Amino acid sequence: MAADPLDALRLTLMQDVLPVGVAMVDRARRGGPREVLAAFDGSSADPLGQLREEGEPLASQLREGLDRFQPGLGNPVLKVEVRDVQDVQSSQPSERPDPAELQIALARIADRLTLLERRLAAAEGGTDTVAH
Repeated sequence: MAADPLDALRLTLMQDVLPVGVAMVDRARRGGPREVLAAFDGSSADPLGQLREEGEPLASQLREGLDRFQPGLGNPVLKVEVRDVQDVQSSQPSERPDPAELQIALARIADRLTLLERRLAAAEGGTDTVAH
């Protein structure tokens, strides 16, 4: 959760409250108040979870629209802590990769990419003419 209380509130509103609200509005639009109350009729163990799941696709679209208007408005940017972790291999400078081995590995990757491109081109053409 975000450290700032306002950011935490906004995150909760966007991720939890918005999908439930959107689902309730959609149910009200489709079937009126009776359809909204049907979510709480006892047939579901978690009616809010069910509403959150129903409303998530439209809520996601709304959040993306808000992000297009102002980045970070719909999908709040979460603060993260970044720490530098020393790699075990990089701590041993005597074990540097051999340039010849690197060239061989790069050539192998290039060959595989060429083969992949041929297979994709053949698949787009409708037949697979490349030998496996």
